[in-house]
Amino acid sequence: MTGPDATIATAYDYQTYDPSIDRTISVRQATMERDLGRLHAWLSNDHVKPYWQLDLPLPAFRDRLAAKLDDDHLTPYVGCLDHVPMSYWECYWAAEDDVAAHYDADPADQGVHLLVGPEEYLGNGYARSLLRAVVAMQFRHSETERVVAEPDVRNDRVVHVFEQCGFEPRGEFHFEDAEKDALLLVCERDHFESEVLADATAVPTTGVWG
Repeated sequence: MTGPDATIATAYDYQTYDPSIDRTISVRQATMERDLGRLHAWLSNDHVKPYWQLDLPLPAFRDRLAAKLDDDHLTPYVGCLDHVPMSYWECYWAAEDDVAAHYDADPADQGVHLLVGPEEYLGNGYARSLLRAVVAMQFRHSETERVVAEPDVRNDRVVHVFEQCGFEPRGEFHFEDAEKDALLLVCERDHFESEVLADATAVPTTGVWG
């Protein structure tokens, strides 16, 4: 599962087996050399473009990715199922992000953005398991007590996945920096560890986005 038995593999920052989908979930930091092409393709997919708005020409996208890789407050990750890259994640320190202007951020709060890239991975119930694993990775930082998210309010599917992983709505706001109307979602460590991880194997995975 995504609890204390998860391991850190040499090639990954985090790795765990999730029996609810019978898949190994692995997470590694993105690099320009390995991931430029795949991320450019994923962010040009129709199911991604409306929410990320990064369907740029390759040179412009390279510059944007380079900025993200050099950003001290944000770490881009690639998520894998059975070692196959299929998702993109951005984990960030919320107090150093623009979202901090919209809630009372603690210095150790973390935030997360996500997308599933290849369309063949949609509709199989993977997104919840992946998000659960990434949030468990974030809570390995001992001082982090909250993980936040600010998805586009129109993105009902991803909001639903966040709620299934213990994130609670705290209100909508206009996120001018991200050019979207956002929903602030907050996941508390105690609730995540006592409820989400404990119930993980009992939650059905069919019919869920991702």
